[in-house]
Amino acid sequence: MHPNMTRRTFLVASGLTALSSSRGFAASKTLRIGIIGPGGRMGSLLDALEKSGYSYEIVAICDVYAPNAERAKQRPNASSAVLHKDFRALLDDKSIDAVLCATPDHWHVRIAQAAVAAGKDVYLEKPVTHTLEEGALLQKAVRSSKQILQCGTQQRSWSHFRNAVALIQGGTLGKIPQVRTYWWQNYATASWAIPRPVDASQLDWKQWLGGAKDRPFDLEQYAHWRWFWDFGGGAMTDLFSHWIDIVHWAMKSDEPSLATMIGDKNIFQQWDCPDTIQAALRYPGFDVVYEGAMSSSIDDGGLEFRGTDATLKLTRSGMSVWREQVKSGANPILKEDSFEDGTIAHMRNFLDCVVSRKEPNAPVEAGIAAARAGHIANLAYQRGGLTKWPIKS
Repeated sequence: MHPNMTRRTFLVASGLTALSSSRGFAASKTLRIGIIGPGGRMGSLLDALEKSGYSYEIVAICDVYAPNAERAKQRPNASSAVLHKDFRALLDDKSIDAVLCATPDHWHVRIAQAAVAAGKDVYLEKPVTHTLEEGALLQKAVRSSKQILQCGTQQRSWSHFRNAVALIQGGTLGKIPQVRTYWWQNYATASWAIPRPVDASQLDWKQWLGGAKDRPFDLEQYAHWRWFWDFGGGAMTDLFSHWIDIVHWAMKSDEPSLATMIGDKNIFQQWDCPDTIQAALRYPGFDVVYEGAMSSSIDDGGLEFRGTDATLKLTRSGMSVWREQVKSGANPILKEDSFEDGTIAHMRNFLDCVVSRKEPNAPVEAGIAAARAGHIANLAYQRGGLTKWPIKS
């Protein structure tokens, strides 16, 4: 990529290519879909499914909380769906082509393993694993089958993220010694409050717990499960996994050799996981830093690839390239705004692959590597702030 490329020539040469490659080809078949875990995130996946351009029918819905399943049945093309509390009953339906899974993390690998064994293609929300050990199990399950598995790291199909990676790999930034990542959210605001009353009498709490230690129903753990070790991994697997996946992709390196992390429960004492984090991971030739807190939402989330020739700033809203030693009025030299939620393109890519049997944009190995980085950082936190990888016995 020429360092003086203009925004117009860049968009013509690269942006429009990314746009055309994200369009799903026409499918004559009506795809039969099963959904597992129709909670908050599944709503966004179903929105994307509706906008994908594909003909589909939701034939089965599984959730251990009956009101969630009933609400999902009100979605388009779902009125005839059969409701289940056990995902295995859904997978017994041989007519289902693909399943969308957006359960808590501790169910991801178990459900994905069963789904590919049952001959279903899978859209699996991130992080695809809940523990380091699960990575090998998931990879074996997928690669020993003939099934498609798309990991829910939607940036891999998001046009301006794809263009950013092309710029980085084309050498536009020069050598990149550091990537800064960050994400701030505010769980004290109404948008993160428990959205509606939960009727525990309609929840199969034992089934929801799965292999986790038995305990009485706890609304905080049920509603904010990402912040409890038995069910999630806090910010490093929920948020950081998105950003580190882009770093792995752009830098062509997906395994750190060392991680350090300090974390504190400064605001949300009721959680297991820290709400305030500073972390750093060492990769061959570059470092990745992360900072975030769950009590402040200004700036939201993003990445900065800091190169010797230029810096690329990247968020879900768009990207910009800032060259070194350029007058401030001339910077950024390149800017691109997002035109569509990447989840739509990512869902479209998944359905394209269900039909074509091609490799999806976010293959299982990429999802495992993104989750692994978060797990390694969490391991550093749990071990006093520092850990080397791989762990020496």
